[in-house]
Amino acid sequence: MPVPFDSRKIYYRSPFGAVEEGTKIHFRILLPRELHSQKAELCVKYDYDYNWMFTNLFWCGTFDEDTEIWECDFTPSRIGLYWYSFKMHTNDGLRYIVPSDPYNISTIEHSPGRSWQITCYKKDFQTPHWPVGGIMYQIFPDRFNFSGEGKKLARTDFTRNNDWYALPQWRPDEKGEITNSDFFMGDLKGITQKLDYLEYLGVSCIYLNPIGEAYSNHRYDTGDYSKVDPILGTEEDFKTLCSEAKKRGIHVINDGVFSHTGADSIYFNRFGRYGNSGAYRDKNSPYYSWYKFNDWPDNYNSWWGFYTLPEVIETDPAFNEYINGENGIVRKWMRCGNSGWRLDVADELPDEFMENLRKSVKEENPEAFIVGEVWEDASNKESYGARRKFLLGNQLDSVMNYVFRNSILDFCRGQDAKYTMDSIMSVIENYPRPVLRVLMNSLSTHDTERALTVIAGEPLNGRDREWQANTYLSKEQRERGIKLLKVAVAMQYTLPGFPCVYYGDEAGMEGYRDPFNRCCYPWGKEDKELIDWHRILGNIRKSCSALWDGDFINVFAKDRRLSYIRHDEKNALYCTFNLYDEEVAVSPPPGYADAEPMFGSRFENGKLIVAPISCEFLLIET
Repeated sequence: MPVPFDSRKIYYRSPFGAVEEGTKIHFRILLPRELHSQKAELCVKYDYDYNWMFTNLFWCGTFDEDTEIWECDFTPSRIGLYWYSFKMHTNDGLRYIVPSDPYNISTIEHSPGRSWQITCYKKDFQTPHWPVGGIMYQIFPDRFNFSGEGKKLARTDFTRNNDWYALPQWRPDEKGEITNSDFFMGDLKGITQKLDYLEYLGVSCIYLNPIGEAYSNHRYDTGDYSKVDPILGTEEDFKTLCSEAKKRGIHVINDGVFSHTGADSIYFNRFGRYGNSGAYRDKNSPYYSWYKFNDWPDNYNSWWGFYTLPEVIETDPAFNEYINGENGIVRKWMRCGNSGWRLDVADELPDEFMENLRKSVKEENPEAFIVGEVWEDASNKESYGARRKFLLGNQLDSVMNYVFRNSILDFCRGQDAKYTMDSIMSVIENYPRPVLRVLMNSLSTHDTERALTVIAGEPLNGRDREWQANTYLSKEQRERGIKLLKVAVAMQYTLPGFPCVYYGDEAGMEGYRDPFNRCCYPWGKEDKELIDWHRILGNIRKSCSALWDGDFINVFAKDRRLSYIRHDEKNALYCTFNLYDEEVAVSPPPGYADAEPMFGSRFENGKLIVAPISCEFLLIET
């Protein structure tokens, strides 16, 4: 008996995936004749409505002697989410088609269950073209490269670590606080010096963690949005980085930290570094309205309770003008050469603020890129009691795709491939096509453990910093981990989206959580094999148009093996991944048997023999 409904197959639902408003969707369900259905209904509920809409399906003949076909159309007319399911009236009462597990897809039950999702986005929603087919590279500025240039610094309240290969400071100070006040002096000129290396890797976009004036090494405690931190250099250094990068076809985007400032800032000024001004010291400060004081000056709302990070009221007109106005911070740095923004904790920013930011960014440069930090499925994310509208066409172009990250790494750690594929397909089904092609696909970030450590090391399981500081991969763990990481990166580079390499992942860096995931790039001690692997994959992305905005076909996903195809009107790439500890014989799809394996696999009797813990690609022209 065929499955009653599969939302991911064109036979049952066309078109597949998210749709523009006003797009007609055709539904088809298959019902057993023994059910004796007298009536079948498509049940649809708009996200913000209480009532369901019911559309009759029409009997359209038989699929086989035991199965009936019922069909109907539905056209979503408003942007947002719709939820749908199917109800049948039978001789034995009501029956319902409900989503099931990744193998069964759907089942017929006696009671309603979960619903399927339709994402309906703004008509003519467009995202930038330049990221498509490219590679992003994330840089934590203090730890990538030091130019060697000395700087005249007014501040003395920090520690300089002169050993580039040492661990960052991880022990609390005498007050029991982690101050993040140790610096390795990485700077903007140091990044500019390494542009040839990034070009060699195929990088087309640099994402910089915050560069604004601040007093921690991570710089998420903004001191002054309008200035480059003096440890990093000058505004001219930033302009030079952007212009030199563009000569190599590389764009630069900045980190926008707009949900909070530092307490030690020109805006708040709790510690008096900026004289007697600032909201903490003067109720007449132009920045006073930015903050929520419960009892001025010491009792104020702060980000996750950290008193050093007072929250801003993003809808405050003065704050909005300062950030998003004609001469605001967003436009200032774009006029200095940046090509867009990554928005820190986007799910904590109000819709109104993000819509204002998008308007400002796109007026300055329609091809600028806006990507938000969202850890879950961003299409149906709820925060602060409301469904978010990140991907509907009025806010973000993209999000940090932690869903893919978790799926890939879990597969490498032993998860059955069917669950990995189900998670991947859920994103492809729920996200608008303009977003899918520029999804920021990372394996590590400054907020996560290094990918190599995750897939090959001992699980953290809540262990303390002492343990993290002294735990490294054994020789055997590392050898296996490198193989697994190569498979993970091959998936990262071939799934829909814009792969983002966290600096040093391509060089084999390890590390548990902050600050151990933020060590300095190991210049002179890199894993050359991994770097070459990233370069090879970068060249494949550059030459294979199917990876730019091509369709995705789920070919196989079971146990320790997974395969898919990316294709467009020019070419098609078959990608297969084997995480068994022995070689496997794979039957490639029709049309691929004459293709030359890219990574050394061989054909035997029509089967592709793939080595243990490895992958293989077959490319054909369409």
